[in-house]
Amino acid sequence: MIDAEVLLKEFSKLGSGLITGVPDSLLSKLSACAEVKKFIPHIITANEGNAIGLALGEYLVSQNPAVVYMQNSGLGNTVNPLASLMDEDVYSIPVFLVIGWRGEPGVKDEPQHVKQGKITLGQLELLGIPYRIIGQEDSENTVLENVKTLWSLMLNKSKPVALVVRKGAITGNWKLEPDQFCAHFKREHAIETVLKQIPRNSFVVATTGKTGRELYELREQRGEPHHDFLTVGGMGHASSIAYGVARKTKKTVVCLDGDGAALMHLGALGIIGNSGIKNFLHLIFNNRAHESVGGQPTVAGNINFELISKALGYEKFAKVEDEAELISAIEDFKSSPSLTLIEVVLQQGSRENLGRPKSSPVENKLEVISFLNDGN
Repeated sequence: MIDAEVLLKEFSKLGSGLITGVPDSLLSKLSACAEVKKFIPHIITANEGNAIGLALGEYLVSQNPAVVYMQNSGLGNTVNPLASLMDEDVYSIPVFLVIGWRGEPGVKDEPQHVKQGKITLGQLELLGIPYRIIGQEDSENTVLENVKTLWSLMLNKSKPVALVVRKGAITGNWKLEPDQFCAHFKREHAIETVLKQIPRNSFVVATTGKTGRELYELREQRGEPHHDFLTVGGMGHASSIAYGVARKTKKTVVCLDGDGAALMHLGALGIIGNSGIKNFLHLIFNNRAHESVGGQPTVAGNINFELISKALGYEKFAKVEDEAELISAIEDFKSSPSLTLIEVVLQQGSRENLGRPKSSPVENKLEVISFLNDGN
């Protein structure tokens, strides 16, 4: 294993001009240290493809390769720019990928990571990207030798390479403190408020991370069926899933989105906004952080979602900071249903004993299908 600070210093020594990417729990020490120490300029991007684009731009100006980090699930967002821009057969641009290996075969993980874990190495091989794997059992010297070997190969071949990181391989006492902006509303309280206020037969889609886990536990506490769709993977796609349902049902469809998730595929809001749909209530829980994977900051604290929503075609917007304001915004939607975006400003943090769904994704799917086809 290796301390994140030692690894970042090595990247700096080797000549990297930028470290960029999307936070991952296995790489939380790396991104936290990069944000705190800034040995190399550090930019957290909206999605992994954006990070590849930044790396390409950095190289064109400086000829210094960038380091791009991501969870292996984010590889899908990078396939297009890696294959159609960075590849040896196109522009031949060197970039050093650091990939957290969730769902590694033989290692227990959540269902959404299992398939991606199985195919990660195969994806890299298919893309022609040389890689090395590091784990807890590897000494610091071994990790550094792997990094140097890959770096040399990257420069000599002018192509992408990848360091695949097992759980616990990157260590250190690096942790980001929550953003101390003035917010007192907690996400779980906000979700409970939503459940109390929306029409009884509403269909709810929850984004990735702790939002879905809190929704599931609230349904348990309230003795209600689990007919919500939990977007356990596919970060950034909850709003599109909700829109896909809303256009085919008379039920009110409620999307519980996150700031990082909404920004990851912001273009989806333009499609939804121009749809003319009325039965869609879209909430963005904005705590300015990628909380589920370490609390790394998003840029959502500096973004005007009201201007964005109106420009993209949403009919109503509300920004709320407490229960009373949230109730009022939902009541306004109910009194005159129309495409509505509610930004809910939240405090960072969640319960330490927050559980995980007990039902499988397939069981969730069957409950959803039954609910959506109940004739009501």
